Amino acid sequence: MFDFISIILHLDQYIASLIQQYGILIYLILFLIIFLETGFVITPFLPGDSLIFAAGLLSISGQLNIFYLFFVLVAAAILGDTVNYWIGNKFGERLFKEKSRYLKKEYLDRAHQFYEKYGGKTIFLARFVPIIRTFAPFVAGIGKMSYKKFLSYNVSGGITWVAAFLLAGFYLGNVPIVKENLSLVIIGIIVVSIVIAIAEFMRKK
Repeated sequence: MFDFISIILHLDQYIASLIQQYGILIYLILFLIIFLETGFVITPFLPGDSLIFAAGLLSISGQLNIFYLFFVLVAAAILGDTVNYWIGNKFGERLFKEKSRYLKKEYLDRAHQFYEKYGGKTIFLARFVPIIRTFAPFVAGIGKMSYKKFLSYNVSGGITWVAAFLLAGFYLGNVPIVKENLSLVIIGIIVVSIVIAIAEFMRKK
């Protein structure tokens, strides 16, 4: 557990070490991490925002190519959400049985109605909230949200999310206060994301 936390707080060093070991294969490794974080509801603990930020920071020194990063990570984000959507679409409904005490068919119907009305906004904004972004496409699939509608927000959300954190890492990475306190910056990214999720939940309540 402590090793995992240490990796999260020192992502730049960890990625730099992987670059030395695997060379160009680092792009595949980063692709898989983002793909897994967005594509499967059992892996929401994997780093997303902070990983992209750290990758952008390493591109300053030329250890990574920011253009390659952008296309690789955007592809991972879009494909991850797409897989998650279809898992929910094809298998999620089996979780809802009429005799189940907690997973009732009426919940599924409500999910469908919610995503048809607010789904686009939810899919787009969920990109910026850890854990929520992992479950949003799955629930959209369960609720039978129109795939055409889902895809448009999936693509726009994926592009915006990756671009925002990648460019933040690239342009802020050389700022002294950021460079000297990267661990605190990463913690800040995580905390802000969680606060946004809580604030949105309380507003809806």
